[in-house]
Amino acid sequence: MPSSASTLRRVTVLSGGVGGARFVQGLLHGLRSGVVPGGSAATEVTVVANTADDWWIHGLKVCPDLDTLMYTLGDGIDVERGWGRRDETWSARTELEAYGVEPTWFGLGDRDIATHLVRTQMLEAGFALSQVTEALCRRWLADVHGGLVRLLPMSDDRVETHIAVADPASPSGRRVIHFQEYWVRLRAEVPAEAVLVVGQDAATPAPGVLDAIAGADLVVLPPSNPVVSVGTILGVAGIRDAVRATEAPVVGVSPIIGASHVHGMARQMLTSIGVEVSAGAVGEHYGARSRGGVLDGWLVDTTDAAHVGRLEGAGLRARAVPLLMTDHDATAAMAAEAVALVADGPA
Repeated sequence: MPSSASTLRRVTVLSGGVGGARFVQGLLHGLRSGVVPGGSAATEVTVVANTADDWWIHGLKVCPDLDTLMYTLGDGIDVERGWGRRDETWSARTELEAYGVEPTWFGLGDRDIATHLVRTQMLEAGFALSQVTEALCRRWLADVHGGLVRLLPMSDDRVETHIAVADPASPSGRRVIHFQEYWVRLRAEVPAEAVLVVGQDAATPAPGVLDAIAGADLVVLPPSNPVVSVGTILGVAGIRDAVRATEAPVVGVSPIIGASHVHGMARQMLTSIGVEVSAGAVGEHYGARSRGGVLDGWLVDTTDAAHVGRLEGAGLRARAVPLLMTDHDATAAMAAEAVALVADGPA
């Protein structure tokens, strides 16, 4: 680390939605309760969010991962669903369905719509997504965290993930659909034949992203989807290189426990890119920084303790600890283990 791991002044997390948000929530709890080594209530946390799940619907710009992180860290999330606003109502969705407006399979809650309206108006007025996110977070994060938590989109440029699925009626035998249709309408229940991230090649990191990685005392890859969450962040030009170059240690937490994911669709996405669905294989997919990858350390669940030797053989520090985020204390303990794993700096 630029400073010793014994002092965590700045932590940067590259995050997807639900799993990443819950991890960051537990990390903050651990920092402020003294559970995380070297951390304190004064530790600054920057979260770089995946924006490749974003899309336009009913004329509104919707950023699912940004909003899940913002609502979760701002204490406005629907805890049971893990996304959307608490105490939500659905009158607008009902009315749109009555008019026959498609898509009827993706609903926006009445309270949630306000966020999308503000975002869309600001974007159409010429503000960048990073500026819009900062403005929205003044409501959600400033009072709760006193300026110590910052949320950044991975890019201000439009990047969208699309999934190729089989379609016998198509001349090519497949069709390409937006990620949201695959996830929400199809519920990821059909095989994904390919993942296509449109616009990624031309995208550049949003302001502050590269500085947050370079200036961190610790960089964390939480238990988010390694293909369509963390993978899309790392795919933006310059971000992977910044993670490889930072003087801070980089530690990751497996989203795979046993033979599948805990939440989301990591299993389907890993299969689509030919990566074995296991904690060990995902660690190898990210790779050790000493061998051209992005990680110094990788936590796996106790269920996957047999993978530790394999990971160490791939150049990674590895440790098996409980990874189920059952509550804030359990997640804080997980975060503490991640810090301890790389406590003496990069591998």
